[in-house]
Amino acid sequence: MTKPLEGKLVLVTGASKGIGAATAVSMAEAGAHVVLTARDVRSLEAVEDRIHEAGGASTIAPVDLAESDGIARLASAIAGRWDKLDAMVISAAYLPTLSPVTQIDGKQFSQAVTINLLATQALLANFDPLLKRAGAGRVIGLTSSVGKDPRAYWSAYGATKAAFDNMLESYAQEVEKIGNVRVAIVDPGATRTDMRAKAYPGEDPETVKPPEAVAQRLVELLVNDFPTGHRERVEK
Repeated sequence: MTKPLEGKLVLVTGASKGIGAATAVSMAEAGAHVVLTARDVRSLEAVEDRIHEAGGASTIAPVDLAESDGIARLASAIAGRWDKLDAMVISAAYLPTLSPVTQIDGKQFSQAVTINLLATQALLANFDPLLKRAGAGRVIGLTSSVGKDPRAYWSAYGATKAAFDNMLESYAQEVEKIGNVRVAIVDPGATRTDMRAKAYPGEDPETVKPPEAVAQRLVELLVNDFPTGHRERVEK
């Protein structure tokens, strides 16, 4: 049986755990060759093992998105092996400690800006040529509701996600008329991840949906397609 993403190359950032890992596995199950990137090599290898055991195809590419030339090296390595990139899922994110605006930890805030915003711009800049060569390149960025709706104590994270959304929406408008690259912004909603547990330590994880639910929706978006600038929240 033909798989819906057969022959597609998909890059997933933050693929070592949580939604990123679940997305990588689901994309591979749908037939895509998935490039997994994150810092933790051992965790990436574990995700790759899951993919290969299920008969899927993947390549691990350990990269620290905070390194000044890490993303450029990643793009160069992928371009050296493949001539196009069909989809990029930007799942990697950093959550600073929740705190009042007046007590934000400067080092953590800088890390959030680097991972959530600066790395996003670098990903778009470095992979834009490969996405355009795909003929129908797709970018899906995972956001948060606090980027759109400010919440007390979430300002350090929310501010970076607001800027993340703005950058992706701007890129969507810039490429809309000059090719077929399309951009979607997806809020995964309450999901059972380590980041969620860090933000809500008293919450029963069984009361929120698993990351596989979000991953399946992302696969559906790629299979069924979407208009550029599409936004949605995954409720269940």
